[in-house]
Order: sequence, then structure tokens, then C-alpha cells
Amino acid sequence: MDDDLDEHLARVAERRHGAFTRATADDVGFTQRQRQHRLECGRWEQPFEGVYRIAGAPKTWRSQLYCAVLAGSVPTVGSHRSAAAVYEVPGADRSLLEVTSRRWRRSRWSTLVVHETSALAAEDMTVVDSIPVTTIERTLLDLGAVCRPETVERAVDAAIRREMTTIDDLVATVRRLGGKGRRGVGVLRQLLELRAPDRRVTESDMETRMLQVLRARGLPEPTTQFEVWHNGRFIARVDAAYVEWRIALEYDSYLWHSNRVERARDNERRNALMHADWTPISVIWDDLQSGGARLCQQILDRALRRAA
Repeated sequence: MDDDLDEHLARVAERRHGAFTRATADDVGFTQRQRQHRLECGRWEQPFEGVYRIAGAPKTWRSQLYCAVLAGSVPTVGSHRSAAAVYEVPGADRSLLEVTSRRWRRSRWSTLVVHETSALAAEDMTVVDSIPVTTIERTLLDLGAVCRPETVERAVDAAIRREMTTIDDLVATVRRLGGKGRRGVGVLRQLLELRAPDRRVTESDMETRMLQVLRARGLPEPTTQFEVWHNGRFIARVDAAYVEWRIALEYDSYLWHSNRVERARDNERRNALMHADWTPISVIWDDLQSGGARLCQQILDRALRRAA
């Protein structure tokens, strides 16, 4: 009889990272004595009060987050940096277990970062890989309370690039949750207000970082994903361009362009741009790490020569 109960529970927990609550064990038919016996003999583990995990189930970060969500009163969801980790966007931090709850009625644990809010509607919650988490829109808004604006911008670009959300959806979320004093909303609102309506999303996180470096150095925002044409012929689509100065910026990563064929193709594109009277400038990781002084000086020198 006990084996049947264990087998039933294992099937339930298998779909939920090996974790379950006391209520689930009760529904399956376990008595208090049976629960206690399985804890004492090591067949179950109890990471939080009222939350169990079958011993031997993989102890992944996601399983730990799921256990943390189960530890809260309903509704509790993974949020902020933990939700960013679930979505795999910038701002993620797997060293934390960060959750949001309408009301946290349990004890605090040192391993948890708990946010309490009354503004946690059904439209702010979803399930990813069996884990209840905030939606991508709510996650991006919440990141503004715990991350630098540059990180939030990178997360926004990553989410749009992967078609997880849209600018319109983010604007609607800010309007709905943008009450006075709500933490994080100001960062996302400002990013959306400063974003040009016709700006094309970057194709990589490094391209977003490049825009941030240029902005920090006081340069104007270039046109992203710009198509260069010459005499009615398509030349290239570049990562960013200062059209009035005919400067084409492209992030150059040896990681992605390491074989001979790719390098030859890149050189051919550069030659075609130069023939069309454009100046191609390669941006490398060192430029982003060092703050972009060399890169920005190159751009300004070229702009001055063009003006002259």
C-alpha cells in the first residue's frame, strides 16, 4: 500500500522538479506518521516548512526556486532577478531565490528575498517550466527596482529580440502599474520614453552595450540595423550607423567570426562599404570594457573629416 502511495507521489512530483507540498501529500493519502517516517529515513527532504522534495531528485536551481514558491501563501511567484533567470535575460541572478507574494505568512529564510505587494494580478503571473513566475513584462518592470538601468535596457532588448514581448505590451504594463511610488516602474518608463519609435531592436546583447557606451560618451544615438545602399544596389546591413557621417559600426567578435570563410566575407563587406564612401568601424569587447574612449574618438575624427 505504501509503495502505491510513493509511486503515485513520484509521478506527481516528477512534473514539478521533484517537489510537492504537505497538501499534495495529504491528497495522495499520506498520513502524518508516514510523512514523518519518510523524512526520518531520508526518502524525503524538507527545504522549507510544509514543502518536501523527493530525495535523489536533481537539486537544480530551478527546483530550489520552485520549492521557494511553494513555501509562500497563494499566490507566490518567482520574480525580479529569479524570474529573469527563468527567462534567461540580463539581470538574472541564480545565487538568489527571489519571490513576490501578496502576503508572506511564513517565517523568513536567509536564502530567500521576499517582496510583498498587493499589486499582483492574474495578468502579472504565468508558468514557465512548471514554475509560477511573473510575466516577462512584469519582470522587466520589477528589475528596475533591483538592477541598474543599463541592465534593464539590455533585458528589454533581449526580450523583444526573442519575441517574448513588444513595446506596446510594455507601455501598457507601465500604464497599468505605474502608480506613484511603485518601485522599478520609473526605470522602465524612462527607457520606453527615450526609445525612438522607429528604433530597430539590436541583434545581440553586445550591440545594446555598444549603444550604451556611445550614449554615455555623449554621442548621439545611431540608427540600428541600418541598410546601406549604393547606386540602387544593396551593400550591407550594419549593426548601427551614423548616416549623416556615413559611419558604419559593427561589433566584431572572433567567437562568431573565427573561420576563414566568415573573415573573408567580412572583409568583402568592409571593402564594399568603403567603395560606397562609408567608413566601417569595428567595435570589439575591449572597447565596451574600457568605456569606449578609443571608439568614440574614431567616430568623432571621422565626423570632423566628413564635415570639413
